[in-house]
Amino acid sequence: MVKGLEGKLYEEWLRSLGLFSLEKRRLRGDLIAVYNFLMRGRGGAGSDLFSVMTSDWTQGKCLNLCQGKFRLDIRKMFFTQRVVGHWNRLPSEVITAPSLTEIKKHLDNILGHMV
Repeated sequence: MVKGLEGKLYEEWLRSLGLFSLEKRRLRGDLIAVYNFLMRGRGGAGSDLFSVMTSDWTQGKCLNLCQGKFRLDIRKMFFTQRVVGHWNRLPSEVITAPSLTEIKKHLDNILGHMV
């Protein structure tokens, strides 16, 4: 137990310790995993994991992901489907970050401003 935090709500704990909620930490980890796969894992095992759109109509982004359509609701929570919408909403400077530390900084900034 951390002194001074007894009796406070979970959100107050996180704010005072400078941490993200569990959902934001999971999303951050998922987006970092997608970045690692797209930047380092091309042509390796699991190369068919994501469908990447590289057309002119992707709003200036070079790596938009396609989301498949499924009849079963259970597939909507698969990792590959869970992260596509979040990845496509990221600004292009995040997607084209030159290193893993840069994307982590960008994600921390974005998630810090998210409600």
